[in-house]
Amino acid sequence: MIPIPAPRTPMGFTEFVGFIAACMALNALAIDVMLPALPMLNADFGLADPNHAQMVIAIYLLGMGCSQLFYGPLSDRYGRRPVLIGGLLVFVIAGLLSSITSSFGTLLAARLLQGFGAGAPRVIAVSLARDTYSGAQMGRVMSLAMMVFMAVPILAPSLGQLILMVAPWRWTFGALVVASGAVLAWTMLRMQESLPAERRRAISARAIYEGYRITVSSRAAVGYMLAMGLVMGAHMGFVTSAQQIFVDVFGVGRSFTLLFALIALAMSVAAFANSRLVHRVGMRRLIVIGLSFLVGLNLIHLALALAGLVSLPVFLLMQAGSMFVFGFLASNLNTLAMEPLGHVAGTASSIIGFVGTACGALIGFAVGQLFDGSVMPLTAAYVVLGAIALAIVSRTDTSPIAAA
Repeated sequence: MIPIPAPRTPMGFTEFVGFIAACMALNALAIDVMLPALPMLNADFGLADPNHAQMVIAIYLLGMGCSQLFYGPLSDRYGRRPVLIGGLLVFVIAGLLSSITSSFGTLLAARLLQGFGAGAPRVIAVSLARDTYSGAQMGRVMSLAMMVFMAVPILAPSLGQLILMVAPWRWTFGALVVASGAVLAWTMLRMQESLPAERRRAISARAIYEGYRITVSSRAAVGYMLAMGLVMGAHMGFVTSAQQIFVDVFGVGRSFTLLFALIALAMSVAAFANSRLVHRVGMRRLIVIGLSFLVGLNLIHLALALAGLVSLPVFLLMQAGSMFVFGFLASNLNTLAMEPLGHVAGTASSIIGFVGTACGALIGFAVGQLFDGSVMPLTAAYVVLGAIALAIVSRTDTSPIAAA
């Protein structure tokens, strides 16, 4: 790869956290800004089943998940900075293609390509954090980044709705082009390389295999990675079916974006709380408490749904509780999965990201397709997936690092 001159002055802590958050936020924006536009996609392309419009989200996540398997080894070999710049360029180009296509099939192909580009900021954000910090301090960095990042699900649907009030749905992709262009400029102007030359790994098949072998041989990494994939699947099940639940079940119309923002706010509050609690309580303990609460809360929610007692206020309260727990789980599960793998951070981040994103895409799409005009499929998915994740975590390591 062609060397790209780096800036002379390093980022301070606050800018570093903001940069990590911006890289992560691109993915949330690429998903959530589309939610208000799904009915327009269904009408413009004449889709036979309204649930099929959800494919623009699922295929994006699938592309992002698969691409991470490549970005990790590439960043371990060539460094974080050039790989991030390349991925952001792909993201921008795919956004432009998405905005001009007249075919649903071509739109899906462009979204797949956009997801492929999005894998770079996902992998590099976590790798940068692991290159620079470890243990509870990395957990704090990731929690603060998640707090900023989680503002995007709060604002993105409203931004999408605002765009639809003044322009066709295709302009939602214009917002993605502008946002990714801004992160690209920030990268080129301010990001310094975090992986020194002496720590870089060869990109031969043997070296890649060894990095993958090290990652999947770690009991802790595999356990927390699988738990993260299941939790992400439940979360994406809500995201993909949120518009239909709010509009078709509760009939809120355009108020959907405001109610979605209200629920998403709980994640940001939880991420802030996690940054304060992670040193005192410990990441593993927070995970166990969070998963137990997630299962218990949704058992109550499911019982209320079966009894026909789920009104809009009840759904908002219950779903906000689930989103609050997700705010704790996301950063802690990711941090503990990465903790023993600092020497292969890029490759490890790629595998962990692939499993989390692919599970989120496939499980979330499956949950979305089960939408039957009620909240029961979503609530049952939270119970089942949360219980399996809790069982996996209970059998994963209890090392001092995990408890810290």
